Amino acid sequence: MSPDARILYCHCAYARVVPPEVKQEVLAKLAESGVEFDAVPDLCEMSARRDPKLTELARGGALRIAACYPRAVKWLFAAAGAALPSEGVEVLNMREQPAETVLHSILGATP
Repeated sequence: MSPDARILYCHCAYARVVPPEVKQEVLAKLAESGVEFDAVPDLCEMSARRDPKLTELARGGALRIAACYPRAVKWLFAAAGAALPSEGVEVLNMREQPAETVLHSILGATP
């Protein structure tokens, strides 16, 4: 994965399936890190609306996504007509992984 990969953080605002403490810690540490990232309220809702931002993200090169299950995230992009490329995308599962693991994968170092 490219060190200059774009970062996408999903707050999973409507599903309430990601532990709140994990979401809050990941978002806070990303903000503190000074790295540029995109934060969206809910990928599920964006997919349902076929938000053009998903196409922009899918076509924008290397991408790290902090959200939920990788298969669900890939399906959401595909359902919106913005299939993710088979390479250069890493989906981190905040639903099952602790914040520290997600942050290490996104930032490349212990936060």
